[in-house]
Amino acid sequence: MPASAASRLPDQMRAAKRLLRYYDAHARALPWRSAPGAPPPAPYIVWLSEVMLQQTTVATVKPRFRRFIDRWPTVEALASAPDADVLQEWAGLGYYARARNLIACARAIAGMGRFPTTEAELRKLPGLGAYTAAAVAAIAFGERAVVVDTNVERVVARVHAVDRPIAEARTEIRAFASSMTPAERPGDYAQAVMDLGATICRPMRPNCAACPLSDDCRAFASGNPESFPAPKVKRDRPHRHGLVWWIERGDAIWLVRRPARGMLGGMAALPGPEWGDDAPSGQSLVAVDHGFTHFSLTLQIASRATPPDDEGWWHPINRVGDAGLPTLYARAVEAVLARKESLAA
Repeated sequence: MPASAASRLPDQMRAAKRLLRYYDAHARALPWRSAPGAPPPAPYIVWLSEVMLQQTTVATVKPRFRRFIDRWPTVEALASAPDADVLQEWAGLGYYARARNLIACARAIAGMGRFPTTEAELRKLPGLGAYTAAAVAAIAFGERAVVVDTNVERVVARVHAVDRPIAEARTEIRAFASSMTPAERPGDYAQAVMDLGATICRPMRPNCAACPLSDDCRAFASGNPESFPAPKVKRDRPHRHGLVWWIERGDAIWLVRRPARGMLGGMAALPGPEWGDDAPSGQSLVAVDHGFTHFSLTLQIASRATPPDDEGWWHPINRVGDAGLPTLYARAVEAVLARKESLAA
């Protein structure tokens, strides 16, 4: 850590203890957590919840986590599940590469016969990045690992008044986060910082009066904590176009499975060509707009009489909610059914 950064450090030991005391009194009760100070949950529980929570809200994850655990209560059960079943259960959670990585990782762990117990070992598993490996190591195994997610980045940046966008200051923020991480109760500490960022040190209108770190926070001392860290530079997202076919026979529609690699890989879908930069020609039934992380999409849904050559299956329309369609295709189906209903009225 640069000397200038070291000179700005608050009393790290005092700050960590204050935050842990706050966590002991105010920890969120979540289905994948143990109470503060209690023995940790099983590593499978920690790992599954951390994967689900990436880019997805706690409110969304809670019921889906319970369904996963009810269906696959152990990593061995998940490892033996068919890919299609896991992908179907994941539908609606978004960021579908996580589901494919989940399957690969579960099978690797089952093949090893145990969960790796250190951050370094966990990093060798397929699909486990720095954050997830550190979180599992700290929370499940009590290793002093530096756990840094979006909420932690914001808390650390404010405590140390990092006035650059997070993307430009990640090395500095991680060094600060490491300096703040105690050797005692590292799992509780990691969850305490996450809670603080989610409930108190929010991006807008942080509740500094309730924050246990306000005495050590340079952003709070500045009088304008919202200005830290600096906002990221917004860039225009490219816009793409897609076409899918509505192929109906009796009371069923034709569905396919997308290629295993790429956007929405392995998920159930309406059939159609890959998306591109140009709008498709021809008349469509309806269109839906959808936003992905790196681009936006307009998807046209057109009628077609017969299935293409791709492998697929007929799925009952009245049970389309069981097909495991990701949000984009679920919205497309809803749009077509709504149009058919309005025409029939």
